[in-house]
Formats: sequence, C-alpha cells, structure tokens
Amino acid sequence: MKTKSLALTSVLIALGYVFHTVVPPLFFGMKPDLLLVMMFLAIMLAPTKQNVLIASMAAGVISALTTGMAGGQIANIVEKPITAFIFLGMFLLARKVKVNTYSAVLLTVIGTIVSGTLFLLVAMMVAGLPGSLFSFIGMIVLPTSIISGLIMFFIYPVANRFSKRSNLTA
Repeated sequence: MKTKSLALTSVLIALGYVFHTVVPPLFFGMKPDLLLVMMFLAIMLAPTKQNVLIASMAAGVISALTTGMAGGQIANIVEKPITAFIFLGMFLLARKVKVNTYSAVLLTVIGTIVSGTLFLLVAMMVAGLPGSLFSFIGMIVLPTSIISGLIMFFIYPVANRFSKRSNLTA
C-alpha cells in the first residue's frame, strides 16, 4: 500500500468525522452518515483490499464512538467492513465499464442503502428497533442515500481530478 494512498484515506476519514460531527440530525432525529460517503470516496480513489480494510475499520470505530443510537456501536463496527467490501466489489465491476461522476453517485446510493440496511439489521438484533425495519429503511435509509448521492455528485469530480494530478490513485 502506498503511503500517499494511506495519507489520502486518513484525510478523507478525518474529514468524514468532521462532517459526521457537525451535520445536525435531519430525519426523525437521525443523522446522514457522511463518514460513509468519505469512506466510499477513499475506496474509489484507492481501491485496494488493504485500503478498504483500513478505511472501513477506521470509519466503523469512529462511527461507533459518535453514534447516538442504542446498539449503534456494535452495528457500526460490524456493518462498515462488510459494506466496504461489497462497495469495493461493485466499484471494481463498474470500473470495467467506466467510472464517472454518475456511476460514482449510483454506487454511493446503492452502498448507502446496503450500509443502512445492514446497520438496522444488526441494531435490531442487538437492541431492537422501535418500529419495523421497512419503515426505518423508507424514512431514514432511502432519504439518506439520496443525500449521500448528491454529496458524491459534487465531491467526486474534484477529488478525482486532485487524485489524478497528484498521482495518488492506486
């Protein structure tokens, strides 16, 4: 693993932590997981297994430390690595065709839905949910995935251009 890729991943995860901390709750007291968007961006810019493992473990621990949901600590630590490797697989498949801003947005939306669903399933097993799984997916996960996609729409082109100019891509 290149030191540049590790440094870029670290900066993106740190930036995700700041966003995760600063952004207020939007949907029924729940925050969109902007740390997840930064993790996805780190995976797209440096798609290696080592980078995915490091980014997902860091994101999982940081999310666990900052979550306010009961059972969220365990859910974040379990869900982030699984989501990250699923996202890596989707990204590698998409890269065979062509990855551009629109495919990055689509991958982010799908990845956020996978992440949110896994999070809710684990949280449901650990602490229970005060409603049905499908209502949480509809009220929180789907709107969050759209916001995540919009954020990726604006940051992916800038980050990709920066990464190519700086020779940071893996």
